[in-house]
Amino acid sequence: MDKRALKRQQILEVASGLFRQKGFDATSISEINAIVGGSKSTIYSHFSSKEELFVECMSSETEQYIKSMTIETAGQVRLFRKSPQLVIEQFAVAFLRYICSPDIVDLQRLMISEAGRSGIGELYYARMQKLRSNVSALFTDLMNQNILRKDDPVLAAEYFRSLLQADILEPLLLKARKDQPDESEIVMKAQASVNAFMKLYGPEKIEDVAKTSF
Repeated sequence: MDKRALKRQQILEVASGLFRQKGFDATSISEINAIVGGSKSTIYSHFSSKEELFVECMSSETEQYIKSMTIETAGQVRLFRKSPQLVIEQFAVAFLRYICSPDIVDLQRLMISEAGRSGIGELYYARMQKLRSNVSALFTDLMNQNILRKDDPVLAAEYFRSLLQADILEPLLLKARKDQPDESEIVMKAQASVNAFMKLYGPEKIEDVAKTSF
């Protein structure tokens, strides 16, 4: 990693900690700069505004995680070390485990609370669309291999996400649920969601999947 990339990462780490601790309004570029060192122009050479920096802090970790997970899942399916549905279930478990973790739930609450500020909601939505494109690309690959029925992969990704998040994420975001879902609940939820998803998008003929393994 070169010096510029290292400085950018340092800015993100410091800003993310302050935003999570104090919120958007109470965190200033001057405060971030005082910890990072250098001048304000250094921060603005990486991020055009405080809003852009905030959105990057809120989304970059999740984007990297989902991207790595979709790449790993695609590789596992191609190798056929396990059944395709089991590989998708493992992806679903990892996704749920991540989005239901306390740190990520807190991050999502913070993002929602600040979304009404100038440009933040639009910037974050654009980043989430980019993130979701990783999942739709995975489903495009699976559709091309006849593991999933050929359809709109973007819509399939939205259905998949909605099935996984239903009844588990919202209570956490709203603090309507005090306990954290344990591993057995996450696994059961992932399996039920993938079963429902495969009823919609599973291959039209069982032999289609068998053919792709040779």
